[in-house]
Amino acid sequence: FQNGRIDLAEAEGLADLLAAETEAQRRAALTLAGGALSRLVEEWQQRLLGLSAQLEAVLDFSDEGDVEEQLAAGWAEALASLAGEMGAVLAKPKGERLRDGVRVVIAGPPNAGKSTLVNALAGRDAAITSAIAGTTRDLVEAPTAIGGMPFLLIDTAGLRESDDEIETIGIARAERSLAAADIVLWLGEPKACPDRRRAIIVQPKADLAREDVSADLAVSAVTGAGMNELVRLLVERSKALLPAEGEVALNSRHVAALSECLGNLAAAADAQNPLIASEELRLARAALDRVTGRAGVEDMLDALFGSFCIGK
Repeated sequence: FQNGRIDLAEAEGLADLLAAETEAQRRAALTLAGGALSRLVEEWQQRLLGLSAQLEAVLDFSDEGDVEEQLAAGWAEALASLAGEMGAVLAKPKGERLRDGVRVVIAGPPNAGKSTLVNALAGRDAAITSAIAGTTRDLVEAPTAIGGMPFLLIDTAGLRESDDEIETIGIARAERSLAAADIVLWLGEPKACPDRRRAIIVQPKADLAREDVSADLAVSAVTGAGMNELVRLLVERSKALLPAEGEVALNSRHVAALSECLGNLAAAADAQNPLIASEELRLARAALDRVTGRAGVEDMLDALFGSFCIGK
């Protein structure tokens, strides 16, 4: 980076690669480290520079006439096209969910088999299981990889009315976790599911009960029945939430810089004064420079490179 062989976005990709624990994380890190975002930003920068040059030339050499009339045909359309491309990239799934994992909250009434299902999906004893209702009183998080994709499984307290102060706190935390979930595995009555749109209705303990046709699928963590189908559903839903293979996974720093750039482009397009428009385009170029580390990133360099393990 100091010698200009890689830029900041590529260095971040290398850091992500060192920290990758799943195949999806590894692929996304290689895409970033390989310069996919850098090449995209360079293309945008060149187009933006051309638009700025056209505006500056008119400002420098025009008389007092209408600047808009003297701009090359299609200038405004080219600016709108550039803004549209940036907006489309910003609208795609972000890298934070890929790094932290798709949040899968397992919820339902007490003693429904939530903790047992968490352990079966995680492939380890992440949560305490017991036949006693109300055993789980706090959130239990279990990071795991399923189908090469990162997931954060969250076991929750059983949802019910309770006079127990500690259990009531756990239930409140469970409800907040449900609101922040990407996917909900609901192990209760389908009509009681708080958010059907994000939920997979699971009939647990399928080895002990008759199949419920109102559930999406029946599973048994003991016999393994239905578990492959549940894994397939989780992987299928996660694909819409994570960056696709080959797509650039933007992190929060990229998003902030590109959002600022997009705001500057919108201000330039709306500006009545061409001098203001020119200044907004200059600010847009500076925001793009921060993505690749050409400007304005000194305050975060130590934080980034401090995470690298440098040998002797």
